Amino acid sequence: MDQDQAERIEAGRLLFAGPVAFERGVTALDNLPAGDVAEIAFAGRSNVGKSSLINALTGRNKLARASTEPGRTRELNFFRLGEVLRLVDLPGFGYAKAPKTEIARWSALTRDYLRGRPELKRVILLVDARHGLKPHDKDVMEILDTVAVIYQVVLTKADKLKATELTETLAATQAAIAKRPAAHPIIIATSSETGLGIEALRAEIAALA
Repeated sequence: MDQDQAERIEAGRLLFAGPVAFERGVTALDNLPAGDVAEIAFAGRSNVGKSSLINALTGRNKLARASTEPGRTRELNFFRLGEVLRLVDLPGFGYAKAPKTEIARWSALTRDYLRGRPELKRVILLVDARHGLKPHDKDVMEILDTVAVIYQVVLTKADKLKATELTETLAATQAAIAKRPAAHPIIIATSSETGLGIEALRAEIAALA
């Protein structure tokens, strides 16, 4: 590890070792918190592991509510990291046990937030390493490409794959994002259970704070 990489990892450690707290849940754009700090949003299919990853990053087991029931997050949940950053847990897209009108409401809320939030520095697009990119993921990538919001693909549950399988998934994902204008080129494989990739993702986020 070179000095620059070590410094980035230490900056990430310090950021996430500081104060972290749930700030608010938002069901309408007029309730968004003041745009006083940078924001990093987490998007992904229902049950991809957004809440678990946020908990792993912050070292707080119950900061974000994880659930085995897909589609439980039905608002924009904002978490404050001191005076420098917010993490935003977006509603999962895809399958959810909810009325179609409710799904349409929070889907529209998410799209409007992604299109019109100047403080949004990056979207972390979570993809289940066991399944790779799916049509719903590509739909979200199309939206982000259109509105020019930088997004970074992060593979979750990477510990469930053999090393060769993970290498193949990383290569396939890299090829899929190669020509997308808003895609960040670095893909990070993570596991909320083993801690794989958590240091690297903290460092990426800290660099944006």
